[in-house]
Amino acid sequence: MPRRAPVLAAAALLAAAALALTGCTGGASAPSTSSAAADPNATVNVRLVLEPGNLDIRQTAGAALDQILIDNVYQGLVSRTPEQKIVPALASDWSVSTDGLTYTFTLRQGVTFDDGQQLTPEDVVWSLQTRKDTAAWSDSARLANVSSIAAEGQKITLTLSQPDSSLLWNLTGRAGIILKKDDTVDYKTKANGTGPFILTSWKQGDSITFQRNDSYWGTKAKAKEIVWDYIPDNQAALNGALAGELDVVTGFDATLKQQIEANGDFSLKLGSATDKFVLAMNQKSGPLADKRVRQAIRQAIDHDAIVKAVGSGVPLYGPIPKTDPGYEDLSKVAPYNPEAAKKLLTDAGEKDLTLTLTMPSFYGTTIPQLLVSDLNKVGVTLKVNSVDFSTWLQDVYTNKDYQLSLVDHAEARDFENWADPTYYFTYDNAKVQDLFKKSLAATSDAQASDLLTQAARIVSEDMAADWLYNWNSVVAVGTDVSGMPTDNVNARIDAAELAKSKG
Repeated sequence: MPRRAPVLAAAALLAAAALALTGCTGGASAPSTSSAAADPNATVNVRLVLEPGNLDIRQTAGAALDQILIDNVYQGLVSRTPEQKIVPALASDWSVSTDGLTYTFTLRQGVTFDDGQQLTPEDVVWSLQTRKDTAAWSDSARLANVSSIAAEGQKITLTLSQPDSSLLWNLTGRAGIILKKDDTVDYKTKANGTGPFILTSWKQGDSITFQRNDSYWGTKAKAKEIVWDYIPDNQAALNGALAGELDVVTGFDATLKQQIEANGDFSLKLGSATDKFVLAMNQKSGPLADKRVRQAIRQAIDHDAIVKAVGSGVPLYGPIPKTDPGYEDLSKVAPYNPEAAKKLLTDAGEKDLTLTLTMPSFYGTTIPQLLVSDLNKVGVTLKVNSVDFSTWLQDVYTNKDYQLSLVDHAEARDFENWADPTYYFTYDNAKVQDLFKKSLAATSDAQASDLLTQAARIVSEDMAADWLYNWNSVVAVGTDVSGMPTDNVNARIDAAELAKSKG
C-alpha cells in the first residue's frame, strides 16, 4: 500500500477576529498588478512562513521544500500548474499505451545541471529507479507499480505491473524529481538542479536566495534574484512590507488588509488551495476508539465559525477538497449540533471527558481556542499542547503518541493517507483500502474519481477525523510586481514569471 510522507504546511495563521475578504482579487494564478516593464536586474523579496529544517528534498518531510525547490530548482519529466494541470517539463512530450501499462517520455536535449553537467537519459533512469528502490526517500512508494525504467536514445519508458491512474500526477511531485546520477552535492545545505533558478545561499533563520539560471534550457526567469524571507510573525511581515523590505507577502493575515493597502503599494489576492486543516483522532485506544465519541467531537465543532475567525477558506467535512478528484459535499454526515454531541457522549458512557490536542505551535491560538470553547459546551475539557514542529513530527507523526492533533495537510491528491493503516491518522478500513486500490487501477479519470468519492464518504461516515476547513491562500502583492502565483502557494510557488518593474 503506498504510503505518503506528510507534506504539511504552515498556512498563515491566524486572524484574531472575523474579516470578510471583500475586495480581494480571486482566482487568477498569476496576477499582474504591474503593467510597467519588468526590470531584468530586479530582486524580489517574498515572505514565507515556514523555513525548512534542511534542504534535502530526497527525504526531508514538509511542504517548505516543495514550496520553493520544485519547479524553480528541481524538475521532473512533467510538472503541474497552480491550477493542477499536468504540463511538460524535462520531457517535451509523452504518451500512454491504451492498456495503461506503458508511459513513454521524450527527454529534452540541451539541459544542464547547475554544476554545468549535461542531463542524460541515464540520470533520469537512475533518479526514478533509486527513488523507487529507496524507502527512505519521500514518495518512493508512489512508484510501486513501476516494474521497469529504461532509456533508448532520448526516449524514457516506464513499464507498469498494473495500471496506475495516479502515476503521471505523482511524477509532477517529489517522486518524479530528476537528480544527477551519483551526485556528491551536500543535499542538506545545497542543491544541484535543472530549473530556472540556482540556489545560491541559505541564511538559516532568515532567508534563502535564488539567482536566475542564465544557462537554463527554457525561457529565462524574469527576475535576477528571488529572496525567500522566512518571517513567521504576521505583524513583523506587515512591518517588513510597509518598510519596503518585502515585495510579496504569502500567508497574509487577512485582518491586516486595510493596513497593507492603505498607501496603495500592495493589493490582496485570494487564491484556491488544497490545504486541509485536519483534526486527527487517534482511534487505536481510549475514548476516541469509540465512533460515537469521534462523532460527538465533530458535531460539537462550529466549522462556519472557524472559517469566519480565520478570515479565509471554506468549511470542509471530508478528506477531499473541492479542487481534487473525488470531492463530494459531505456536510450532512456530521452537521454542527451540540445537543446531538451531548447525547452521543452520554450514549458512549463518557462523562467529564478530558482530551489533549497536540499541535505545532506556529498555528497560533485562534483555532485551539475555538475548539476548547466548542468542546467545553458539550462537556469535554480540551487541553492544548503546542509543540515545535520537530517534536510534533516525532511524537505525533512517527510515534502516534497523541489523542487529537491539528495539522494543515497542504498537498493535493493525498487521499492515500486514509488508505494506509500505518499512517499517523490510525484509520484502518479494508473497504476504503480496496476502493483506493481500485481507483489507482482505473483506466479512466472518471472511474478513478468515482471510486475515490465512495471511499471518501466511508472515511467521513466512520468519523475517522474532522476536517475543519479548506484554506484559501491570501497573498499581498506589491503594485510593482507581476507574475506572482496565488493558487496553492503553500504547496508550490513557480517563481519563473515573478518580476518587479523599475521605479
